[in-house]
Amino acid sequence: MDKKTKTIALCGKGGVGKTSVSALMVKNLAQRKNLKILAIDADPAVGLCTSLGIPIKKTVDDIRNDLIHSIQKGESQDKTATLKMLDYELFDALTEFNNVALLAIGRPESEGCFCKVNSLLKEIIQDLAKNFDVVLIDGEAGVEQINRRVMKTVDHLIMISDTSAKGINVARTIKHLAEDNKAVNYKSMGMILNRVRDEREAQNIINNVPINVLGWLMEDDLIREFDYHGRSFIDFPDDTSACKTVNQIIQDLQIV
Repeated sequence: MDKKTKTIALCGKGGVGKTSVSALMVKNLAQRKNLKILAIDADPAVGLCTSLGIPIKKTVDDIRNDLIHSIQKGESQDKTATLKMLDYELFDALTEFNNVALLAIGRPESEGCFCKVNSLLKEIIQDLAKNFDVVLIDGEAGVEQINRRVMKTVDHLIMISDTSAKGINVARTIKHLAEDNKAVNYKSMGMILNRVRDEREAQNIINNVPINVLGWLMEDDLIREFDYHGRSFIDFPDDTSACKTVNQIIQDLQIV
């Protein structure tokens, strides 16, 4: 494709609303019908699938474990045949909804390293991503898992945090890992604050935390209701403060 794929990776402490923010971003991007979106649920809890109301057929780790079991049984194939099989299996694992395709990474069950299998799967995921305009990755708390199991380089690394000291400290740690340990290569990095009670609370964090704050979402009973009832964020009202904030962040980052 002529247009370069833009990749966004979101990570943050568990329980800060990372997946809800990810789902709102997917919703916003999906409204741009000229775009092809790949949403990668890289959190083992596969919460993004639930938040989007999109069922999954199988995860990448289902495919990985099937291949490992066949290797352990001695049913090995040459690399070309293995690549073709994995490519087909990953394509089959995609769940599509309008202009959005969803891929769930899942949770590894087999013990052992099997680095070659992991490396092959990561290569295929990266090749798959080239067919889309925007790739959004909903990851775990840290960034090492994104590098190890999805892709090494992203355009925008975004930490999600609520206003708690624990959430902010996790964001600081992720920033440190990304900068010093090169856990993942990125072109820009910033933080979205979630569940903010008032502007003063947000400004206090902006003034005291050395992380670029891209924007903040206010405490929102409707988001809580969608989460509680398991409703798809694809149906979240466009005229809400949360949707407007997410739209502004996407514009500011020049994702589209």
